[in-house]
Amino acid sequence: MQVGLGFGSAGENPFTPKSYLIRYWNKEIRNDEAKPDFLLSKASPLSAVDSASFTKLIAQNALSTHLPAFCASANLLCFPDLSPSLEKHDKDSNFAGYVDRNFTNYGTDRLGGADAFKSYSSDQNLPVDSFRRYSRDSSGHKDDFVNYASDGNVVDERFNSYAAGATGGSGEFTKYADSVNVPHLKFTSYSDEANGRSHSFSTYSENANAGDQGFGSYGKNANGAPNEFKNYGTSANVVGSGFSGYGQVGNAVNDTFTNYGNDGNNPQNNFRSYSDGGNSAVDNFKNYREKANVGDDSFQSYAKGSNAAKVNFLNYGKSFNEGTDKFSGYGQGSRSQAVDFKIYGVNNTFKDYAKKGVTFAKYTNVSKGEEGDSLAALSGSLVKKWVEPGKFFRESMIKKGNVMPMPDIRDKMPKRSFLPRLISSKLPFSTSKISEMKQIFHADDNSTMESMIVDSLSDCERAPSPGETKRCVSSAEDMIDFAISVLGRNVAIRTTQNVSGSKQKIMIGSVKGINGGKVTQSVSCHQSLFPYLLYYCHSVPKVRVYEADILDPSSKAKINHGVAICHLDTSSWSKTHGAFLALGSSPGRIEVCHWIFENDLTWTIAD
Repeated sequence: MQVGLGFGSAGENPFTPKSYLIRYWNKEIRNDEAKPDFLLSKASPLSAVDSASFTKLIAQNALSTHLPAFCASANLLCFPDLSPSLEKHDKDSNFAGYVDRNFTNYGTDRLGGADAFKSYSSDQNLPVDSFRRYSRDSSGHKDDFVNYASDGNVVDERFNSYAAGATGGSGEFTKYADSVNVPHLKFTSYSDEANGRSHSFSTYSENANAGDQGFGSYGKNANGAPNEFKNYGTSANVVGSGFSGYGQVGNAVNDTFTNYGNDGNNPQNNFRSYSDGGNSAVDNFKNYREKANVGDDSFQSYAKGSNAAKVNFLNYGKSFNEGTDKFSGYGQGSRSQAVDFKIYGVNNTFKDYAKKGVTFAKYTNVSKGEEGDSLAALSGSLVKKWVEPGKFFRESMIKKGNVMPMPDIRDKMPKRSFLPRLISSKLPFSTSKISEMKQIFHADDNSTMESMIVDSLSDCERAPSPGETKRCVSSAEDMIDFAISVLGRNVAIRTTQNVSGSKQKIMIGSVKGINGGKVTQSVSCHQSLFPYLLYYCHSVPKVRVYEADILDPSSKAKINHGVAICHLDTSSWSKTHGAFLALGSSPGRIEVCHWIFENDLTWTIAD
């Protein structure tokens, strides 16, 4: 007779991470609330045998050699390792519907011809494309990228030594990375030492969300290379762009930035050693960061030591909420330069700036009264753009029978699972061990994976805000420990049941105030973009938490059960917070409520 292994009534293997989590919950939580299916669904899918095997690999410092198997078995976010390609491409090519490809030595030494990339990597989750030594030393070769990597999620696109040493020809990027989520786009040594080759970026990263763009040594030592950026980062949300060594020591370089960063939300742009030492360079910035919300730009050693450089800033930095612009060593040591600022924004710093050849016309100096008028005039249109209807609302809106918009509460992050605590506790997790982490997860320098790791670690290691208690948790057990350390053992998890009602009008049904509707404390947990499931959890004092049935306004049928949290003390919030933009107030003057989005959660004391 075969001896049973102690499986539960549901047939659950007692040695799985999920079974261990159930036992841990029973041990630590002091109430008769039902086990939270939400948390149990995040448990690692690893078997006991796999957990033991991968734990052993970690101890042997050999996990990186088995990364694909680890990622697949543990349901992690990992990028494919693209092998270099030594294929030769002597004829014109048309690429449609490709994804996850590495183009190495493509188009090298080509004479004339054209390659077209249309709808390449479109609508993909985690696409990774790498172009190395593409069109290098070519002559009269044309590259056309149309609808490249559009609508992607966590996009990683890299162009290394693209068109280096090329003569003539052109590269056109149209609708590149349009409407993507968390793009990571890198151009390194792009058009380096090229001669007369033109490049055009139209609607580049338009409507993108977060992410980074990097242009390193772009056009360096180039001769007569015109580059044009139109609608770059327009209507993007918190996109960072870095231009390092762009046009450095170039001859007769002509760059135009039109509608760059317009209507953006907190765009971050850094120009370092741009046109440094260049000869007769012409740079035009038109409508740069106009009507953006906040935003920061840094120009370091821009056109420094250049000869006969001409730079025009027209409608630069006319942000809706004041941004910050820093100019260090701008035009310093240059000869016969002309720098012209027309209708320039506010809140700018000029340090070690060239004293000659610089003119300021209609430099904005807004008084407090004018600032308020400007804010009021623009808030109506910008609130529609940057604050989705229903994202923030007043406590009085959570009333039975009330009709209100619901924002898009769908989770846009890649699906991942927690690691078992036995494994996560043995993996390095600190900025001091970033090299080890990059080696384990195959994160190249300046790659998407590196950015994900560094950004998440920075958030986790950031000092808490006044009155905040915070912790990043990489296992369900760690989350339980943190929640009960703040709230005690009589706790419950609350989250919105599903995503029905997103982006449409809803009606509020029955409403229940947690803890009798009294002011209470909660622990809210939000996902971070990381290889394995990682939550940023923090205590939220002085809140009221509500559960409400969500109804279809027409049929009155129940379609969802939502959880909303109302922050009663907003005095420490930024005045540029989207809540005040949407609700028309300022820090400390109103309470602000919002729904708990898909795959986020809040812990409260159990009723």
